[in-house]
Amino acid sequence: MSSRLAGKRAIVTGAGQGIGRAIALAFAREGADVAAASRTRSKMADLPSIHPGITPYELDVTDPAGIEHLVSVFGRVDVLVNCAGWVHNGSILDCSEEDWARSLDQNATSAFRMMRAVLPGMIERGRGSIINVASVASSVTGVASRAAYGASKAAMIGLTKAAARDVIRSGVRVNALCPGTTLSPSLEERIEASEEPEATRKAFLARQPMGRLGTAEEMAAAALYLAGDESAFTTGITLVVDGGQTL
Repeated sequence: MSSRLAGKRAIVTGAGQGIGRAIALAFAREGADVAAASRTRSKMADLPSIHPGITPYELDVTDPAGIEHLVSVFGRVDVLVNCAGWVHNGSILDCSEEDWARSLDQNATSAFRMMRAVLPGMIERGRGSIINVASVASSVTGVASRAAYGASKAAMIGLTKAAARDVIRSGVRVNALCPGTTLSPSLEERIEASEEPEATRKAFLARQPMGRLGTAEEMAAAALYLAGDESAFTTGITLVVDGGQTL
């Protein structure tokens, strides 16, 4: 049996679907005990039957008390993946105060809260890996109709680099994974909700130099690298997995 993460305990937020779900499954298959966290428990109901190393937890990442409770109940955390997020579609002129605040809270501030909850234990034990799932739509590159989303993901990258520097002597590593456009239920929902779904789908494909979208499993493979001991000398980076989108 494969065991790249044998003996490690991981929390993965946003595990109900898409990249978060794929990461939770990949980690469990590599031997980790995984707390799969999502606001919607029903989306994770089948995960333990797919792999017994996964335990679902209902969690709203904008709720500090809920975060503290999860960390307390789950216990030791060796790997944290902040994958929960929300995509606002629109330019800065299409973005309300509420949309802006929600984007920052659900994407960037949630990562801040999760990191603050697990870092003391990681520092005390002298080891740990934190992976913040950001995006190429961030400080990496500008993407149309992603003003609030891009700003929030840029904030995640800034937080990643600052935290990595703060804990660099402790044995704890903090990195950002920056996916390009990835096929997921969330993306499908946004495509179908657009005025012209077929045109929107073609537009997503057209901006991919490889001629296809990324897969959640490809992003999970990158997260697995950052979680494991193979990346022990890697911290503070933005690992771009985008099929050449930002070349």
